[in-house]
Amino acid sequence: MKRFLLALLLIAAPAAADDAALTLYSGATLIDGTGAPPRADQDLLVKGERIVATGPRGSLDAAGATRVDLTGRTLIPGLVDSHVHLATPPDRPKVEALLRRNLFGGVTLVRSMADDVRPVAELARAAEQGEIPAPDIRYAALMAGPGFFADPRVAAASRGWKPGTAPWMQAIDDATDLKTAVALVRGTGAAAIKAYANLPPHLVAALTAEAHRQGVMLWAHSAIFPARPADGIAAGADSVSHICYLGYQAEPGIHPSYEDRTPVDERRLTPDDPVMAGLFRAMLAKGTLVDATGSLFVREEAPRRADPKAKPLRCTGKAVIALTRQAHAMGVPISTGTDFTLPAGDPWPEVHEELFFLARDVGMPPLAVIRAATLMGAVAAGQAAERGSLEPGKLADFVVLAKDPLADIANIRSIETVVKRGRAYARADYMAEMPPSMNSSAPVTKRASSETR
Repeated sequence: MKRFLLALLLIAAPAAADDAALTLYSGATLIDGTGAPPRADQDLLVKGERIVATGPRGSLDAAGATRVDLTGRTLIPGLVDSHVHLATPPDRPKVEALLRRNLFGGVTLVRSMADDVRPVAELARAAEQGEIPAPDIRYAALMAGPGFFADPRVAAASRGWKPGTAPWMQAIDDATDLKTAVALVRGTGAAAIKAYANLPPHLVAALTAEAHRQGVMLWAHSAIFPARPADGIAAGADSVSHICYLGYQAEPGIHPSYEDRTPVDERRLTPDDPVMAGLFRAMLAKGTLVDATGSLFVREEAPRRADPKAKPLRCTGKAVIALTRQAHAMGVPISTGTDFTLPAGDPWPEVHEELFFLARDVGMPPLAVIRAATLMGAVAAGQAAERGSLEPGKLADFVVLAKDPLADIANIRSIETVVKRGRAYARADYMAEMPPSMNSSAPVTKRASSETR
């Protein structure tokens, strides 16, 4: 009986990438994700999960390789959504559908920014092994001051635990043994701690130092209330989320807690604002990346204004655009996070909206947008050594486009094939399974993000 069940499992499981298999993707224009200009008529050689070499057509030793002719196509690295929520609360069928949409839409890596890590860890394992069609997942545990843990999302993501006591959602204060708290996070498999809310500056600094000492990244809200944006950056946070929140730095005081939803006083934000310029210089000096999530604010502004029951956004779309423009002009690294969920019927992933925001609203050149969505996303996730650019030794994560995304960023949707860890997923296979009723014009759905609760 055991042998029979094992045989069934082997039949049902998709084949892993053959470590010895060689595939030559030949003749494409290559945009490598580093910001370098595109290179025409290039070959890319893949062995198993990894890129072996790149070079002009016909220059690589590809004896025995399966050849894929990509003449007229463009190759870009796999996209990264650096701000998703996968299990608040857990819903396995729904999240698998969303992950599948992401993968077939060119996304090969996501950052789960504080969820119930029990199902997320299993999803991450299944995605990495190719058992489900999904991007790879890097996930965070959350830490915040005790006052935050009345938030209903905590109960949804730590069911079975008293709020604030789950290893992946810990309430901390000056009495907390941070060495033990961070060790508990490591035990969950989390790649990072998300410093969320209601923490004073000295505790943010102590937490960041202990996390880094134990080899854990620190992903933070841009303002952790009452810690100011400058406090998180001075502490050495690896990345900060929501460029809007950085606007609180321009105010003379800071709100005492996350629950105070007073919006940014945008009268203090002027073009090339000197206070913000100082903050962005500090980010450059520290190497801090900003996960802007700008499209969230732009797309929700009008619906929020029209709904008298809706909580106000902390920033208008205009302010978010201005802050992102200033950050980009000063060279601050930006990644493409979303923090919202499109309707199930939309055939494209949310991160495309962030690319459009950066290109169309902010005015970033398409080459810079692609770098933000690829290499900078990998940096945000602590994965730059493994992916994010098309270079020898890195994982074979890339997207085959029929049209040039530098001519029009909308061509990011001309996907023919997505390759993740050396395994190819044809876009046509995804489209063939979509009901005719699915379309991309439905409005954004409500979600449990930091801007809706």
